[in-house]
Amino acid sequence: MTKAFRLFCAGTLSAIALTLFGNVACAQNAPADTVRIGFQRSSTLTAILKANGELEKSLAPLGVRVTWHEFTSGLPLLEALNLGSIDFSADVADTVPIFAQAAGARLLYVAEEAPSPSAQAILVPANSPIRALADLKGKKIAVTKGAGSHFLLLAALGTAGLTFKDISPAYLTPGDGQAAFVSGNVDAWVAWDPFLSSAQRQSGAKILSDGAGIANYKRYYLASESFAARRSDVLAIIFEKLTLTGQWVKQHPSEAADLLAGIWGIDAGTIAQANSHRSYLVAAVTRAGLSEQQRIGDAFAAEGLIPGKVETGDIKIWAPNDR
Repeated sequence: MTKAFRLFCAGTLSAIALTLFGNVACAQNAPADTVRIGFQRSSTLTAILKANGELEKSLAPLGVRVTWHEFTSGLPLLEALNLGSIDFSADVADTVPIFAQAAGARLLYVAEEAPSPSAQAILVPANSPIRALADLKGKKIAVTKGAGSHFLLLAALGTAGLTFKDISPAYLTPGDGQAAFVSGNVDAWVAWDPFLSSAQRQSGAKILSDGAGIANYKRYYLASESFAARRSDVLAIIFEKLTLTGQWVKQHPSEAADLLAGIWGIDAGTIAQANSHRSYLVAAVTRAGLSEQQRIGDAFAAEGLIPGKVETGDIKIWAPNDR
């Protein structure tokens, strides 16, 4: 399973974490009174909770401590969850669970962030002659393969009557995509925040299309099935703290941006703009709310990005009252 998962992932996202084994090794023998949380550097709400210690305070009465395990991308994060090396995964983009499911991972949705369609967009240079999606025909476009931005590009092209065969995709990591965009080596770039806001602020990049009416761009929090069965009470507290933290970010945008600037080393102005694009509205996952997941899975299967059709409704869902 593990070897197959890695081989599969290697052919999809190019930003596979090089630190996976170190993270897994340090988490293997976690005691029963510990919740092991995996996160990415971009996991906004989790980054805040890690910094302010509020989650530890809330779990202390249960005798539960928290250990934090950082990953550089979502797929190895979910692989570690599937292997039982962590118990809970901070938010990952909507496409990531689909790749993990296609690779045979056993997942359980805990929470979702409400759609944030403006948090990813197709960008063109400030002086570009490209004015409409139809103008992308024959153009070279940077996109991260298998990411949420990949689905946005697929869906956006479809609204203009185009397909991937009508463009020249350049499959690049976000950092490499930004470099190619700034240097003029691509005609357009599909980016998500904070890369999106950074490009707008630094180079005056124009938004050709964001996800409004095209791609919702949700983010999902997940847990291992075994941990959910054992410690649903812990998940309930994590769910509550994520919900409250999301509300705090939206109610205190400047304070949140200043805090995250110190954590991420990004200027607060860029973070504030990026945060304005995100909903940070944490809620329970519903079957009806997973409808776009199936649409993404079908689109990726049709493009050969996953080996076959997946039934996204087969993934188990935890509910806040499952205590």
